[in-house]
Amino acid sequence: MTRMLASVLDANEAEIVLTVGADIIDLKDATRGPLAAVAVETAREAVRLVAARTETSATLGDPPYEEAALTRRARALADAGVDTLKLAVDAKTLQRLGPALRGVAGDIPLVGMLFADLQPDFKIVPELAGMGFKGAMLDTWDKSRGRLLAHLDASRLEEFCRLCREHRIISGLAGSLEAPDAPRLLLVQPDVLGFRTALCRRHDRTASIDPQAARLIRDLIPRERPVPESPKIDWRLMARGIIGGRDREGEIDHVFVWDFAILAKVGAYDFEHGASQRVVFDVEAEVRRMGPHTDDMRTIFSYDIIIDAIQLVVGHGHVAFVETLAEDVAAIVLQNSRVRSVRVKVRKLDVIDGSVGVEIRRERVAGASGSRLAGFAGKPSGED
Repeated sequence: MTRMLASVLDANEAEIVLTVGADIIDLKDATRGPLAAVAVETAREAVRLVAARTETSATLGDPPYEEAALTRRARALADAGVDTLKLAVDAKTLQRLGPALRGVAGDIPLVGMLFADLQPDFKIVPELAGMGFKGAMLDTWDKSRGRLLAHLDASRLEEFCRLCREHRIISGLAGSLEAPDAPRLLLVQPDVLGFRTALCRRHDRTASIDPQAARLIRDLIPRERPVPESPKIDWRLMARGIIGGRDREGEIDHVFVWDFAILAKVGAYDFEHGASQRVVFDVEAEVRRMGPHTDDMRTIFSYDIIIDAIQLVVGHGHVAFVETLAEDVAAIVLQNSRVRSVRVKVRKLDVIDGSVGVEIRRERVAGASGSRLAGFAGKPSGED
């Protein structure tokens, strides 16, 4: 299960996102820098308000770091009750501050922050794990240069999350994320998605938190624990689902991506190994409509999810058959509980003067679902 992190300036904002249902309340001074730290007293006040109802984290300030000052601030924030501390890391920082960071990490959960717009080196993830860090998170440093997905595509983000899982630390993604990014990033299975800009009025990260905007983000990320509600009966659902009925065609949207051309490593012949060839995807998903208001992000199944699924599958490397590409894309799209069925056509363009390929149609298996549970202070997905 992916958890929602909300970055706040103080206790007042912490109260808003706590009410909305944020899983992690993250303290940083977004008006001064990407990782600018709040005052220790501000952190203490926010932790007192949260009262252990959810997890808290805080940044240790923007780099460069001086060893003694970093250690003092880490201890002070931990004494104030903050659960997890975040700091920027790269190979040079880990080499210079290694002994001090190992000492802090032994007592206080640390998360290392990498930056997508600064050519992040994923090779330091194993090093973070070896030093005792609890997690690693991708963010953006220069907020004027675009959001996370402008710098790294879904395939690279999946690589990062997979590497974190392999080394049994928490993975997090952030970086000027917008509401439409949430369902897309869920595909790569991060343990944490972090937000600030999308939660604020006018989407200005230095402005105050907008409760309505925060609620939208919360609703786009499946909850770790469903919010208790009074029992309600949806007779339309009864008619088409629980008692064995089917969706009426008028309640189904057909979301499609046609003629999506991409270079892929595919083929069973020896000469096809080690080279890419042109492949075209046509994908159409039958999606259950969530409600009548199509201008609400919560009711939309985005075609970007289909595009990301294709890029993820192609990014996994060489496969022998186009059937494998089609099956894998279908499987990813069907992970979304609203998708009833999906049709995938894959065509290779470099085999003949024309195209060859396969078309498949797959339906959701009744009761199919998956779950993961992790936060900064918990276990990464896949850990027993």
